[in-house]
Amino acid sequence: MPPRGPQTTQEHAQTERRHAMVAEQIETRGIHDADVLSALRTVPRHLFVPAEVADQAYGDGALPIGYGQTISQPYIVALMTVLAELTVRSRVLEVGSGSGYQTAVLAELAGEVYTIERRPELAERARLALERLGYHNVTCVLGDGSLGLPEQAPFDRIVVTAAAPAPPPPLLAQLADGGRLVVPVGSVGGDQVLTVVSRTAAGLSEVAGIPCRFVPLVGERGFHDPGAQDPRP
Repeated sequence: MPPRGPQTTQEHAQTERRHAMVAEQIETRGIHDADVLSALRTVPRHLFVPAEVADQAYGDGALPIGYGQTISQPYIVALMTVLAELTVRSRVLEVGSGSGYQTAVLAELAGEVYTIERRPELAERARLALERLGYHNVTCVLGDGSLGLPEQAPFDRIVVTAAAPAPPPPLLAQLADGGRLVVPVGSVGGDQVLTVVSRTAAGLSEVAGIPCRFVPLVGERGFHDPGAQDPRP
């Protein structure tokens, strides 16, 4: 967790907006994990969105971040973080850095976070934002997230911030014993379900959760392109 210095008046106002966001959007929907709530109160979401929508950063919805991508609704970020069941010893792979906001939330709770983004412009923007805020336990990588990061595997937790046609086999292969993969599964523009896959002594166990709506996971083991409907074989 980065060190926190004294706040300016403007920063104090943003902190109050974050606290209100957590109270009104997260806790009222049944999320009470103290560590996750603390992370959401801490990470300055307004610094992870384009300036033209910064005044909407703490609203109850997703926001565009450019290049056809979005920053997820705060509740969904909170829920995915809860489902990941992070500890301070967790080695985490995030697939889809986007703006870097979910990355920062993960970094508040985990020991080490690798985040991979396929779009160079977003990857660099996220890297700079995370660096400015002092998240030194994050490594940003440019590449095809559907293939994971085998050179750094295994991971205790993998969090995918885009919808896959099915849990990508390379990501499953990179899960450590006892590991958890959190991934939206479904079609582009259609039904999607937030899914958790756990690696247990008996093998892989999959649990489907709530309906959701994410941009597609584009890559070799995802969708061909943002408009595609069929996964690669």
